Amino acid sequence: MTTLEIKGDWNITKGKLKQKWAHLTDNDLEYVVGKQEELLGRIQKRTGETREAIEKALHDSCPTCG
Repeated sequence: MTTLEIKGDWNITKGKLKQKWAHLTDNDLEYVVGKQEELLGRIQKRTGETREAIEKALHDSCPTCG
């Protein structure tokens, strides 16, 4: 995934990501159009996961993303 585009119902996706990484907060998962890299960075910082793992989790949680 070279460009991350968040579409669809972000609230459902946030819920699934919180199930995977329970310590993520709403602030961590605040999505702003055009700030996809910042979102990935926040999740990566809080979880310690690789960018690839986060992108996979986003894709698995939200089929309309990316």
